[in-house]
Amino acid sequence: MKRTTGLCMLVGVCLLPNMVLADSNRGDLMKVHRGGAARLVAKAAAGTLDPQINYTPLYWTIYQGTYDGLVTFRKAPGPEGTVIVPDLAENIPQPQNDGKTYTFKLRQGIKFSNGKDLSTDDVVASFQRIFKVSSPTSGSFYKNIIGADACLKEPQTCTLEGGVVGDKIAGTVTINLTGADPEFIDKIAMPHASIVPSETPAKDMGTIPIPGTGAYAFDAYDPNKQLSWSRNRYFKEWSVEAQPDGFIDSFKLDFGLTEEAQVNAVVNRQADAISDQPPADRLSELGTKYASQVHLQAQNALWYVPLNVNLPPFDNLKARQALAYALDLKALVNFFGGRNLASPTCQILPPAIAGYEQFCLYTKNPGQKWTAPDLEKAKQLIEESGTKGSQVTVIVDDGDVSRNIGQYLQSVLTDLGYKADVKSLSNNIHFTYIQNTNNKVQLSVTQWYSDYPAASNFINALLGCDSFTPGSDSSVNISGFCDKSLQARIDHAMTFPTADQGAAKLWAGIDKDLMTQAPILPLFTPKHLDFMSSRVGNYLYSSQYSWLWVQAWVK
Repeated sequence: MKRTTGLCMLVGVCLLPNMVLADSNRGDLMKVHRGGAARLVAKAAAGTLDPQINYTPLYWTIYQGTYDGLVTFRKAPGPEGTVIVPDLAENIPQPQNDGKTYTFKLRQGIKFSNGKDLSTDDVVASFQRIFKVSSPTSGSFYKNIIGADACLKEPQTCTLEGGVVGDKIAGTVTINLTGADPEFIDKIAMPHASIVPSETPAKDMGTIPIPGTGAYAFDAYDPNKQLSWSRNRYFKEWSVEAQPDGFIDSFKLDFGLTEEAQVNAVVNRQADAISDQPPADRLSELGTKYASQVHLQAQNALWYVPLNVNLPPFDNLKARQALAYALDLKALVNFFGGRNLASPTCQILPPAIAGYEQFCLYTKNPGQKWTAPDLEKAKQLIEESGTKGSQVTVIVDDGDVSRNIGQYLQSVLTDLGYKADVKSLSNNIHFTYIQNTNNKVQLSVTQWYSDYPAASNFINALLGCDSFTPGSDSSVNISGFCDKSLQARIDHAMTFPTADQGAAKLWAGIDKDLMTQAPILPLFTPKHLDFMSSRVGNYLYSSQYSWLWVQAWVK
């Protein structure tokens, strides 16, 4: 996404980013700005620290400087940040064997943060570990690797025999697929494909930091208090595009601060950046008094309500459609801060993704845009569904926006004739909790931020059959939706390159047909707001990593 040099927001004030041109001489800048410590603040931790398991925007932002894959997205703002570059591999190979074989030559001299030399054994073991720990994307991103089918059935015995082959003498790793995958390079640029030491246990490491190859290494993690990371003393910069040496010496991310307290900490120069959306009643103040410290960015993201299609009452299509008709998307946008910070949406794909064609099925006078709720239609569908009077619990995280949306949903459900309540969970456990079918979640409030800019990363990730794993904390198809005929169309669309115009038409049709089934209720597409202290210099934003903290310095 294009990065602007001036941002008009909130109360119509243009905000000037606090940045230095990315092409400035880094050597000279390092002499002036290298050093210092930064304090970041958040309401809650975001779950496991294990990069092959965690699937949250907060920690994926942090992984940019702590872990590496064979390839990665360039650590740069704007359109340059969507370009994939070699990372632990010397180059990005052209696929051979009709697009089914990739051979990567590893860079020499790279060490993990525990001092161990990187080898082909680590790469092979890391790809095996994706399946052994049941990574959330093992069944969607990496299922085409030869041997993956056996690994998905019996994760602990995974070998990927014939699929990932290391050659120590040549220093190469060859990955063989069962069929061509135009998005394969994008998928292995994700943190779930991070390369970790071969001896890393094949289990969720939770709060125990796993050594990485990045410019920084995690020091300690207590989900109730703090996550800290500092320079990896074994790191030597091999590619400024892939893994730049950072300016700041160390970081501490403190947990337990409300959104209000986070803003106050930055205002009082007690913290350098917030992690959560500021309270709506502080936005005008931030947009005027602290304009130079506020940065607003467009992003490929979606706030939505997953409806469990395998549990009453939302195993009934008419019940799902009724709730869709009843929602006032304008009110939901206001919970996030208004139209300058979010836009109502009725579909899965966000506007910047190829395949987006605007439509709205569930509104008064259905057409291209959402206009207003249709409560009469909603109540009619509830009567026809026979689900009136059912008990429904809404599961939300404990952030202000989510809690407000949850209370609003409770009121709507009550008006429709349900017995509704709300359950709030810490953000540290919310996302894993709502994924696990054992918790019998009927509906919840959550968000999706694209892993890479492709329609499949929304449609197949959120509603693909392979993204649903019953009984798992890593089942991102939270609705449990699986339509075999639609899946066949999804699989066909994924055989085309992301930018293919014909594929875009296919994705647009799939988007609309999925919404006729209403397995999720899209709410709005958000913008990203960073509020930084006046100490932070060289602010840059990437659509892949959010704030590029590896490029920032503190005064």
